[in-house]
Amino acid sequence: MCGITGYIGFRDAYPIIINGLRRLEYRGYDSAGIVLYNEGKLNLVKTKGKVSDLESKVANSIETGGTLGMGHTRWATHGIPNDINSHPHVSQSGNIVMVHNGIIENYDTLKKELVNRGYTFQSDTDTEVLVNLIEEVQKQNDVKLGKAVQIALNEVVGAYAIAVFDQRKPDEIVVARLGSPLAIGIGKDQLEYFVASDASPFIEYTKDAIYLEDEEMAVIRLGRKVKIRKIKDDSLVDANVHELKLNLEQIEKGGYEHFMLKEIYQQPSAITDTYRGRLLREEAIIKMAGVEDNMKRFLNADRIIIVACGTSWHAGLVAEYIFEDLARIPVEVEYASEFRYRNPIITEKDVVIAISQSGETADTLAAIKLAKSKGAFVFGICNVVGSSIARETHAGAYTHAGPEIGVASTKAFTTQITLLTLIALRLARAKGTISSSDFRQHMLELEMIPKKVEQALKSDEHIQKVAAVFKGATNFLYLGRGYNFPVALEGALKLKEISYIHAEGYPAAEMKHGPIALIDENMPIVVIATNKGHYDKVVSNIQEIKSRKGKIIAIVTEGDETVKDIADYAIEIPETEESLTPLLTTIPLQLLSYHIAVMRGCNVDQPRNLAKAVTVE
Repeated sequence: MCGITGYIGFRDAYPIIINGLRRLEYRGYDSAGIVLYNEGKLNLVKTKGKVSDLESKVANSIETGGTLGMGHTRWATHGIPNDINSHPHVSQSGNIVMVHNGIIENYDTLKKELVNRGYTFQSDTDTEVLVNLIEEVQKQNDVKLGKAVQIALNEVVGAYAIAVFDQRKPDEIVVARLGSPLAIGIGKDQLEYFVASDASPFIEYTKDAIYLEDEEMAVIRLGRKVKIRKIKDDSLVDANVHELKLNLEQIEKGGYEHFMLKEIYQQPSAITDTYRGRLLREEAIIKMAGVEDNMKRFLNADRIIIVACGTSWHAGLVAEYIFEDLARIPVEVEYASEFRYRNPIITEKDVVIAISQSGETADTLAAIKLAKSKGAFVFGICNVVGSSIARETHAGAYTHAGPEIGVASTKAFTTQITLLTLIALRLARAKGTISSSDFRQHMLELEMIPKKVEQALKSDEHIQKVAAVFKGATNFLYLGRGYNFPVALEGALKLKEISYIHAEGYPAAEMKHGPIALIDENMPIVVIATNKGHYDKVVSNIQEIKSRKGKIIAIVTEGDETVKDIADYAIEIPETEESLTPLLTTIPLQLLSYHIAVMRGCNVDQPRNLAKAVTVE
């Protein structure tokens, strides 16, 4: 969950690395560090805090020259956030320098062995253990750095993406990965190379990148092509060079105060990009190669198992309603973190759909590998091209939402639901569980969703006023039924993530089975009360809240009068098909969370203790 970056070439390394760290700060921001090599000297600075704190410290402490360097922005695992535990870490001799994303699970055993050999440690991190292990291997075997890294990593249990260099040979950087992402940017004529957790730090310099696979390493040398080897057996691997589709504009705020707000407002275009080329309404066709090529596996499946974490899990819950309602396929939705450890029953007749915005979620990747080992067909849904989940699954589809920088997912949720809806509709049509007229109507409504999201966004000013009323609340309750129960969970999660207000989501009917005890005049309750599905039942639930003096914020269909008369505050959304309402009801909940968090002075894009890509357990 940390971000690493590195550069070797002919340019000044410092501005490249510091700018790369800013772009990677969504991966971790409790501490940061940088090391530069210049004319035989290592210049190392690291600090608790954000990249801006690092910049201030660098300005007051070191020269920033040099064409070789590495940087790191940290989300703490081993060792509290402080200057000493920050990366980069240096070996005991001072020769070998490393940045690391991941967890070395057997670090304590390795550390004890190194202590017995005379090593001392300055930090509490597993990374300092690894860099010293590499140094010890190099001394014992009299080998070059690349070979020492390979031998050392064969003794390691855990996950890692590392970049290492030896100041005695400053024309190369050694990189390796297992479980954590790593990209290598290739400069023209191999005169410069870039290393990073994703491609964002180097997109203005090159469009060519290599994504290392698990258990692969590379020695990057100036003027030579990158050679990739398997860590276990040293065999050579073909280096697949990908052309990056990312552009600089996509990862800038574009005039918005926060990335999260920008991404909320990007949802009309993101949803359009998700169904573009797939939803062919005039031809009454949904076209998705990953589904078409594996139609028999889907149609013959005993069930679909959806595995995901966080917001993606909520999207999976929405998909459960959609698949079972439209395609009449049994669906189970599992937390990936629980699925992988509970010895689940999986057969060759199961289809597993794995959902992850980043495509790097560690628990979801582990669930994929487990499902594959049992013979299941695994279909991946993610946003990041070339990510681990995209490569690990049998087939899949990208959401095409564009980069999501804000830690709290917004457009990931709506684009995942859009993609899952397309799959459900295609399978329903193939199975004959939906009529031609209903199929066409759903396609029409889905095509109209971006315009309706734009309309929902026009309530922003009204939502700000509601947020001002409740910014001081200490608890929130979110209620929904049917398709919108998962939206209630997602709304509560968004508020918790960025405003630090405790919030819980419940099925509205379950309120009577416990949560109703919490309701008083100080408890705001957000109720999703669209005119579809169980409207009358939700109205009854609202009456029960009102009789206990709860403060009601209702999400209602445009033109509603019944709930408006009961609720303290009502926020309207356009009307659509019931299965598509989550794409609209989530919009005001995102905006409500955002404005409450801003009013409370919270760091919306970088909420405490969270990171964007959860690449460790």
